[in-house]
Amino acid sequence: MTDSRVLLIEVSGPDRAGVTHSLTTILGTNGARVLDIGQAVIHSSLALGILVELTPEMRPSGMLTDLLLKAHELGMQIRFTAISADEYGGWVAGQTKKRFVVTLLGPSIAAQHLADVSGTLARHGLNIDRIDRLSGRTPLDSDTAPGRVCIELATSGGLEDEDAIREELLALTAEFDIDIAFQHDNVYRRNRRLVAFDMDSTLIQAEVIDELAAEAGVGEQVRAITEAAMRGELDFQASFRKRVSLLKGLPESALDRVVERIPLMDGAERLVSTLRKLGYKTAILSGGFTFFGLRLQQRLGIDYLHANELEIRDGIVTGNVIPPIVDGARKAAMLEQIAASEGISLEQAIAVGDGANDLPMLRLAGLGIAFRAKPVVRQTARQALSTLGLDGILYLLGVRDRESAV
Repeated sequence: MTDSRVLLIEVSGPDRAGVTHSLTTILGTNGARVLDIGQAVIHSSLALGILVELTPEMRPSGMLTDLLLKAHELGMQIRFTAISADEYGGWVAGQTKKRFVVTLLGPSIAAQHLADVSGTLARHGLNIDRIDRLSGRTPLDSDTAPGRVCIELATSGGLEDEDAIREELLALTAEFDIDIAFQHDNVYRRNRRLVAFDMDSTLIQAEVIDELAAEAGVGEQVRAITEAAMRGELDFQASFRKRVSLLKGLPESALDRVVERIPLMDGAERLVSTLRKLGYKTAILSGGFTFFGLRLQQRLGIDYLHANELEIRDGIVTGNVIPPIVDGARKAAMLEQIAASEGISLEQAIAVGDGANDLPMLRLAGLGIAFRAKPVVRQTARQALSTLGLDGILYLLGVRDRESAV
C-alpha cells in the first residue's frame, strides 16, 4: 500500500444493529476521513463499503488489525483494497456523467427481465450504480402476494442515443408483462409539484360519452366514433360535436345513472390521497363532461377542473356542447396556465392520459405518462404504464409502498 492514498473497506455478513457504529468508531479513533460510503441489506445479509483516505499516520497505527478483530467478533467478513491516486481521480471525474433512473414495474419481476434490461443498459454504455426495491416485500404464497413489484435502477454513463435505448426498452415491455420507465435523474424528477389527469379511461374506468350514448340507444354509433378519435384517426372537435349531437333528447336523469355506475380506476384513490399528503396540486383536464368531473373533483379532492359543459334545457340534453371545447390543444394550454398560477416550471408537472387528445399535454409536461393507452399514444409518449393500477405512478416518483397513503 506504499503508493496508495485511498483504502476501500468492504464488509459483508449477517445484518445486525451496531455493525456500522463499531467499525466507524475504529476509523474515527484513527482520524480517518470518509470519502464515500454505501450500505445495503438483502434479506438479512449486510453489504457495507467505506472509502477512506489512507494517511501516513494510519499505516503503523494498527487500524487494520483492529478492524479485522472487530469484524471477526461481529461474525462479519472484511476485505481491504488499496486504491491508487490515479484510480481515485478517475472515479471522482466520473461524477460528471449523465444520470438516469430506470424503473421496472409489473405484477412480478423475473430474472430474465432484469437480464434483458441490464443488458440493454450495458450496450448503451450505462453502468448500474444502485438497485432499490420500491414495492413491499413479496410473500411466497401466491394467494397473499401483492401482485405488484417495482425495482429502481440508478444508472450513469455517456449515453449517446437516448431515443434508441427508449425504443429497445419499449420493445421489452411488449415482449414481457412489465413496464419500464426511463427518466433523467435530475432536480426536477425529485421535485414534481403538479399532476394533471385525463378523466375518461384514466381516472375512471369508462368513457362517459359512450355510457350516455348507451342510455340514448346510440351506443354503437358513438363508440365507433370515440375509438377512432382516441386512436387519432379523427379530428377531436368535429368528432366530439358529432357524438354529442347523437345524445339529443336524453333526459337529465340519465346523467345521474351514469355517474352511479362508472367505477374509479383501480389505484386512483390511493394515488390522489398520497399526492395530496405530499403537497402536490392536482387537476382534471378532460375532454369529458363537467357533470361527472365535479363529482370526481369532490370525491378525490382535486384542485382544478377543466372539462366540457353539456347543454341541458328543461331537463333534456340538447345535443350541443357549450364552448370552448376542451380538446388536446386546450388541455396543454390549461396545464401551462395552472403551472404558471402555481409558480412552478412545466418540468415539475406530470400529465397522465390514454388518448390521442392527451398527447399535447403529455409532451408539454416534464413527466408525461400514457396510462393503459392506445398504441399510438403508448408509442409516442415518453413513459407508459399498463400493467399496474393508477397508483403505479407513485413508483415513477420514487415513492415506496411504505411511504404512500393507505
